[in-house]
Amino acid sequence: MTSRRRLLGGLLGTAATAGLGPLAREALAGLPGGTLESEVLEALPGKQPLLKRAYRPPNYESPLATFGDVITPNDRFFVRWHLMNIPEVAAADWRLALGADGNAQTIELTLEQLKRDFEPVELVAVCQCSGNRRGLSDPHVPGVEWGYGAMGNARWRGARLKDVLSRIGVPKDAVEVAFDGGDSAPLEATPDFRKSIPIWKALDESTLIAYEMNGAPLPHWNGFPARIVVPGWTATYWMKQVVSIRVLTKPLGGFWMSTAYRIPKGKFPQVDRFVSQEAEATTPITEMVVNSLITSPADGQRVDARSPLVIRGIAWDGGAGIRRVDVSTDEGRSWKAAELGIDLGRYSFRPWQYRHRGAPRGPLTILARATNAQGSTQVEELIFNGPGYHNNVPHRVTVHVA
Repeated sequence: MTSRRRLLGGLLGTAATAGLGPLAREALAGLPGGTLESEVLEALPGKQPLLKRAYRPPNYESPLATFGDVITPNDRFFVRWHLMNIPEVAAADWRLALGADGNAQTIELTLEQLKRDFEPVELVAVCQCSGNRRGLSDPHVPGVEWGYGAMGNARWRGARLKDVLSRIGVPKDAVEVAFDGGDSAPLEATPDFRKSIPIWKALDESTLIAYEMNGAPLPHWNGFPARIVVPGWTATYWMKQVVSIRVLTKPLGGFWMSTAYRIPKGKFPQVDRFVSQEAEATTPITEMVVNSLITSPADGQRVDARSPLVIRGIAWDGGAGIRRVDVSTDEGRSWKAAELGIDLGRYSFRPWQYRHRGAPRGPLTILARATNAQGSTQVEELIFNGPGYHNNVPHRVTVHVA
């Protein structure tokens, strides 16, 4: 007997390849071999159709077509949760508990107080899941099999975390600041999703408690009523639906800090070290590596040989800023500089474009490679690691010139 879930999945899978038009076809382009048959476009409440990677908890990525805009619309922004029970929270009922080791006092803030009592700050920043592009790892690694779209770029508005912490006071011997969210697991044995950041990052001017996203309240799926924004760092630290913040004088333990979200020590260029959480062989993943994406033309698209081919894309990194983007049309034997577009700040996507003329008829493979202001460039070959993190191999698109 066919279950409702299997039937729904089959119908959505058929729709993704046949009934949803250009959006679906572009969403499925450029995915690793063997995964196309499992691709499903599905719309969560308040969202446009996204690529479903998991339902319990909800993990949905943005289709490639989304990134034609430098700012990712709220209704097409990716969704990533670790625990299944995600409460619907009314703005008037939300409370944020503030505490600090060595201080018996606990302060509670309402959303109205967060907006009223602290200077509002706005910045544009990329929110990217640590495992973005994990599904392209070769050999295969376990985990949510993300393609290219477990990320988004938004204009975040909120209060500086350091201003809020001043209400409770920061001990001189503070080492980290820990966050807890409103989500929970159905089984008590499941570790609560708690994360921390080093005290120096918590006191950075750009680290926020955000309550708006692209000029609107945060969507439920992206952390309403408030979330932590840690620009430049992967999204594991961007606690959604934050309900508790505590200043710690000792490093935070637990599964999500000591075991998960760690990379081999010394394998990646890392400026922002999380020293209090380092171990002998591993270190926490922190800032994003330099990366880029070709947004147009789409993989498999037919293009006119009589017209110049305009290649467009985006580039980003962990906050140094993008210095240049180069494009290759000969399998990486030579590279030519693309033109950089609008600069919305060092934490934002940076759009770019390149006009290619005289392409011969037949298949044409395009590669893009970004370099940041520190001189770091995308790698030619994948730096393999068990969790599938930091995949910044140049994006490859093949078109047919006719």
